[in-house]
Amino acid sequence: MKYTQLGRTGLKVSRLVLGTMNFGPQTDEADSHAIMDSALDAGINFFDTANVYGWGENKGRTETIIGDWFAKGGERRDKVVLATKVYGNMAADGDAWPNHDKLSAVNIRRAVDASLKRLRTDYIDLYQFHHIDRSTPFEEIWQAIDVLVQQGKILYAGSSNFPGYKIAQANETAARRGSFGLVSEQCLYNLAERRAEMEVIPAAQDYGLGVIPWSPLHGGLLGGVIKKEAEGGRRASGRAADTLANPTARAQIQAYEDLLEKHGLEPGEAALAWLLTRPGVTGPIVGPRTAEQLESAIRAVELELSEDLLESLDEVFPGPGPSPEAFAW
Repeated sequence: MKYTQLGRTGLKVSRLVLGTMNFGPQTDEADSHAIMDSALDAGINFFDTANVYGWGENKGRTETIIGDWFAKGGERRDKVVLATKVYGNMAADGDAWPNHDKLSAVNIRRAVDASLKRLRTDYIDLYQFHHIDRSTPFEEIWQAIDVLVQQGKILYAGSSNFPGYKIAQANETAARRGSFGLVSEQCLYNLAERRAEMEVIPAAQDYGLGVIPWSPLHGGLLGGVIKKEAEGGRRASGRAADTLANPTARAQIQAYEDLLEKHGLEPGEAALAWLLTRPGVTGPIVGPRTAEQLESAIRAVELELSEDLLESLDEVFPGPGPSPEAFAW
């Protein structure tokens, strides 16, 4: 496994991030524990989760599965850089009370204590804001975060799904307070969805945030979905199915798969490897449901993409171009 520093911090993290969103809803606890063991054995030390994972009536279930894994010992917790998130309402569905969601100081305090309990640990390495809160000023957010850092409950703060201007607002406010500010941004970014290149990634780079792409295969769309369907495999669903219903988009994905077949590469592995070549990217989040999917993701770290292939991928999936030239002069 290869490692890099997370943004401007001294924290060393693996170039693949183990996403755990499937733990509970799609992968049972025993298999989830086996995947985490395999990830650690492969050198993946960066694990990402969120307090709402488990969803519906099972919100918090994913953190509990991870906590049970830590409790097995074997230095599991010490070896892992643990990231979780705050924002979503953790009250039972239909029983949402005020102040049980978003980024008020009161909810941040409540949410971090609940996550620590479920995760069976006394600290969180990276505490991420799952979404912007349009109602809470950053002065209040940083006051709450600074208290948690002083208490030793969290070490770093990060964002997720932030636009570029909110990254700037957050870190300018932090600088005025003498706070460390955001160290990472977790955003939707992949070959088929490159809008983050216009504002989000440049802002992250300027402020020293590591970029952590989520959905690196765009809901399975970049994982060889057309070929798998033709071979009688798992059919596309969700975002991938919606995209393939558009003839123009389907032709684009077919061109992508044909290009990688020409180079003798597996599409999903190439999509991950492409992200690892992108400026500012710390590592993509991979969310394996099975051990085989984890093994495929790990192979991507060692995959070297030629300049010719990178140029061809840009032709199939052209980026938006730099800002403001992408929309002005």
